[in-house]
Amino acid sequence: MDSRKRGTALAAAGMSGVLLLSACAGENGMMDGLDGGGDLQDVNIALIAWEEAIAVTHMWEVILQEKGYNVEVTDVDVAPAFEGVADGELDLYLDMWLPVTHHEYMEEHRGRIESLGSWYDNATLTLTVPEYMEDVQSIDDLPGYADDLDGTIVGIEPDAGLTQVTRDQAMPGYRLEEDFELRTSSGSTMMTELDEAVTAQEPIVVTLWRPHPAYAQYELRDLEDPQGAMGGSEGLHSIGRAGFEEDYPELTEWIRNWTMNDDELASLQALTVGPGVTDPAEGARQWLAQNPLFLDRTLMEDAEGLEF
Repeated sequence: MDSRKRGTALAAAGMSGVLLLSACAGENGMMDGLDGGGDLQDVNIALIAWEEAIAVTHMWEVILQEKGYNVEVTDVDVAPAFEGVADGELDLYLDMWLPVTHHEYMEEHRGRIESLGSWYDNATLTLTVPEYMEDVQSIDDLPGYADDLDGTIVGIEPDAGLTQVTRDQAMPGYRLEEDFELRTSSGSTMMTELDEAVTAQEPIVVTLWRPHPAYAQYELRDLEDPQGAMGGSEGLHSIGRAGFEEDYPELTEWIRNWTMNDDELASLQALTVGPGVTDPAEGARQWLAQNPLFLDRTLMEDAEGLEF
């Protein structure tokens, strides 16, 4: 075969290979990009049923659906969320609190997850009472009201960072262990007990955190923490499984651009986890329709054409 024929044959073979790869990519979706990007199409987002997590997870769910992704949201508890991302079974988690609340989980799985940046920087952990408990201003005041409170601090999930901080730092720091039991349950159970107590104007102390829609529903007081046992302000971060940025370069850029202020997060929560909400995803769509500037600064030119 002369050089010209050999070159033509090689070129034809090369073109056939390109076409074959393109066909395979179209069939399995693993090599197709979205809107010209190079992202995988399927993404599985871990969701712990905390109010801010519900709000932002469903917000990203509907954004990504509009961008052509196949989105699965997996409800998990705290430890399985980090384990799932670290093991690669879950792709993304959007509500990691640092430097205090989720520090232990971050250290346990360091090197097996990818940090995608912070999107909110004013989160706090609190012990909180209704405003009508006028004489209880500080955590220091609680021992004097142990009988009124039935010796109970109403908590959330047993493995939550807030539970660990309350149990391991605040209670021994303020010598609450002699008079109080931290009763763990779930975020929803805690909210039910808070609602019942406020309705009846009965005393109650709960573990709570900001941002939380409870502050819009009830008149509450975060107890002063002179020892700083509950920690200071924290940042809310996103994490991905190992290899996330390589597999989702476009989505990674959007998440790194993502920030929210107090007003934005509060208004999103009102539509996604507020009283009477039955469809958080629909609430997220309403919020996105009302906040096009958020989309513009987060997705930049990729926000063009999105309608909610």
